Amino acid sequence: MSRKVKALSILLFMAAVFAAPLLAQETGTPSPVKASVFKISLIVGAAIITFSVAAGAFCQAKAISSACEGISRNPGAAPHIRFLLIFGLVLIETLVIYALLITIIILMVQWGKYA
Repeated sequence: MSRKVKALSILLFMAAVFAAPLLAQETGTPSPVKASVFKISLIVGAAIITFSVAAGAFCQAKAISSACEGISRNPGAAPHIRFLLIFGLVLIETLVIYALLITIIILMVQWGKYA
């Protein structure tokens, strides 16, 4: 089994373990629709931020690694590579911040008013 398959299976297992208490709770509210929508929003919000942070971290590590290799092969191009590296890291971090904002919006919606 490759390392990627192992990592993906561990990630899915941990997601199932952490989502199990949400799915096992009994609804104490009169309307189970509101509670189920809230549970789904929690799971979706957690999935969005988890996947975006994991992808952002992977992309940042790959970008830094490639920039270091490029600078070591051609030290004369270091200023240009450094500029493009910082610009790319800013865009990657912006993507993660947008995902955080989307997650906050999903979690802060007052589901009782709309159901």
